[in-house]
Amino acid sequence: MTVDKVCATAADIVGRIPSGATVAVGGFGLSGIPSVLIAALLESGVTDIEAVSNNAGVDDWGLGLLLGARRLRRIVASYVGENKEFARQYLSGELEVELTPQGTLAERLRAGGSGIAAFYTRTGVGTQVADGGLPWRYASDGSVAVASPPKPVEVFDGHEHVLERAIVADFGLVRAWKGDRHGNLVFRKSARNFNPLVAMCARVTVAEVEELVPAGSLDPDEIHTPGVYVRHVLPLTPDQVRDKRIEKRTVTKESR
Repeated sequence: MTVDKVCATAADIVGRIPSGATVAVGGFGLSGIPSVLIAALLESGVTDIEAVSNNAGVDDWGLGLLLGARRLRRIVASYVGENKEFARQYLSGELEVELTPQGTLAERLRAGGSGIAAFYTRTGVGTQVADGGLPWRYASDGSVAVASPPKPVEVFDGHEHVLERAIVADFGLVRAWKGDRHGNLVFRKSARNFNPLVAMCARVTVAEVEELVPAGSLDPDEIHTPGVYVRHVLPLTPDQVRDKRIEKRTVTKESR
């Protein structure tokens, strides 16, 4: 018996996300972010979210919309450089932030989806990533209210390695280039960097898809995320597919 996972509206899906949930969000910069689901989450009124994402969007798009509405309590991310409101909330003590090396974040997500509780890596050894003391949350006076704890360090093959915990999110929001009614997904170019990992790590994964294709039409060798990881599929309208932003536009002057 096959399962049809297609849902009619984003509101039907994100309405099941409660305040206080941990929500992992796919995308790389603004490439491949689940913008329709993020907008629906904003409209739902949910608060106190712990977000896990490679980055925090920009001030008026992506997770930046939830930041601006004060819906996020905590963020686990590896890059936050294009969001001024993010920096303001973090430095003023309004937001807790766990900065994680990008490769480590990717592996923490993958481990969460693979049933691996933790793993050792050389990344971060000899720094505050391993030793602790990174400011997770500031007080209003600028002092550190919450700092990262020290992590266990072990020696393997003559090299120190730091222990990193896997991430298992309550919900995962991703955007796929193609998907079928069973939840099998295909991502395109940079959108593939974090979306498959987010889809793996969540207990309930929701995928918005730019093109819904018939079941069985995807070559098994081209599927990046099998449907077993996906609970709901949201087909996008043509207008929603076209509504994409560029994080930082760089152009060259025309030569004459």
